Amino acid sequence: MQIAAFTAMIDTVGNIVDRPNLCLVPQSLERFGNTGQLKGTFMAETSKAAEGKHLSIRGLTHSYGGQNAISDISFEIEAGEIVALLGPSGCGKSTVLRAIAGLIQPKSGVIKLGGQDLANVSARSRGIGMVFQNYALFPHLTVAENIAYPLACQQVPRAKRRERVEEMLSLVQLKSYGNRLPRELSGGQQQRVAVARAIAGRPSLLLLDEPFGALDRALRFDLQVELLHLQKTLGITTLIVTHDQEEAQSLAGRLVLMNKGNVEQIDTPMAVYDRPKTLFVNTFIGQANVLHGTVERLDADATSIALVNGKAIALPRRLNFTIGSKVTMTFRPEDVRLSANPSDLALPARVTVSVPLGPTLVHDLLLDDGTGLRASQVRSPSTFIPEPGAQLFAEIDTARCHAFPSEPEASSQ
Repeated sequence: MQIAAFTAMIDTVGNIVDRPNLCLVPQSLERFGNTGQLKGTFMAETSKAAEGKHLSIRGLTHSYGGQNAISDISFEIEAGEIVALLGPSGCGKSTVLRAIAGLIQPKSGVIKLGGQDLANVSARSRGIGMVFQNYALFPHLTVAENIAYPLACQQVPRAKRRERVEEMLSLVQLKSYGNRLPRELSGGQQQRVAVARAIAGRPSLLLLDEPFGALDRALRFDLQVELLHLQKTLGITTLIVTHDQEEAQSLAGRLVLMNKGNVEQIDTPMAVYDRPKTLFVNTFIGQANVLHGTVERLDADATSIALVNGKAIALPRRLNFTIGSKVTMTFRPEDVRLSANPSDLALPARVTVSVPLGPTLVHDLLLDDGTGLRASQVRSPSTFIPEPGAQLFAEIDTARCHAFPSEPEASSQ
């Protein structure tokens, strides 16, 4: 919904819906003729409203009780782009979102939308739509009345409000649900209503705060696909705030990774997965095996790392370390190949469990020193599943390994 709309609800709700005599949603849309044309008109107008609405965040800093929640946050979102602000709980994501929405005044930093500095622009006047995790629908208003609410706040004429509500209900595939109350809807339907309300006012920027966190996995995926299609069609600049890496990677063209109030990396989902810049990013995105060791040799095109179990692994490139440096080496489960036969390059390991997960077979193993290791492989009907305790040998694709100094904040090599 439009930011700060809640604050005016009591005073304006009568004017919004003209209850009880006004039915915002007729039983049929036949009088509009071609509803596809209706929907197309709204999409064209919404895209035009979002045109040029580039979001710029520069040096954003804020604190609570003297403790910095975010420090020097900077990133850009191009007009029509969808970006995910991703990180664990407590990393500062919600503080960034609240600052953009105008719900808090940051200690320092500049927020610009479409080139306009928002420092002195009220939350209501920023042209921002927002979708909350808990939907935030007014329980005593019908679906149509909920969608109409931000339009009334914008003083959209009553006839235009009716038309826009019908457009939105059609757009989110809830044409026959306009006169129902939120409690009569499923979680997925309520989320559709929340999205419809957020974009009904043709915002320049759409903010989504953990939008699918309250839904089950299957429904979450379906709604993510719907939202992605809707956003691409309308072209609204969109920022998703989430701790769910799968959600972020499936929806966003770029990720802004946050940890402890700082930005760790900004890049595409594939680049973040394949080329993490910090140990935090490497272990937060996807799954990562972690081995600790010491640099024992540096050649022109190779670096040898001695592991704590006495084995050594040679990475096929010279890293920016010195002999004796303590390092943390990481690699993905899919970069481990298991064999029943020993080799000079393989680490001996015993199987603790092997689990088929759809098309993938996942193996959890223990190295000789007790370090855990995970390997995964594409499964076929004839794939052999080893028994717990089986002795295997793990060969690592060293070309895909990353090495970090022992300090987590250091960059990848």
